[in-house]
Amino acid sequence: MEIRFADKNDIDMLMSIRLEMLRIVNGKSADYRFDDELVDNSRRYFLEGNQMTVLAIDNGKAVACASISYIEIMPTFSHPTGKRAYILNVYTNTGHRRQGIARQMMNMLISDARARGVTEICLDATEQGRPLYEAMGFKESDEYMVMAFDKE
Repeated sequence: MEIRFADKNDIDMLMSIRLEMLRIVNGKSADYRFDDELVDNSRRYFLEGNQMTVLAIDNGKAVACASISYIEIMPTFSHPTGKRAYILNVYTNTGHRRQGIARQMMNMLISDARARGVTEICLDATEQGRPLYEAMGFKESDEYMVMAFDKE
């Protein structure tokens, strides 16, 4: 098993594991066809976005992934660098769970964020992922409010 940061040469594996994750998380069948907009924008973001993705590769196939997106906002007292990050798409396929893969990928992303001067990492947790994130030091937060816009 190889666990490493992905690069542009891994785009097909990145897309494959991301779409697998989206199918599973959203209860879609294996033959579900995603909207071209979602697929195209995901591909573009992997190639051009301010992010890092870790892949776990077993016998030439991606079996797990985890991504971190970097944002920079105006510095505050609590976050003097203004650098923050958001972890998403933490996923391990069924046959490779409970082996510490997600923890290793998370540690790689957290180390990368620290090296970049990030002062806060946030994520949305599923019930299944919550125990890992809590064990790694993530805490519940009441700080955020959200406004979402429907797709027109």
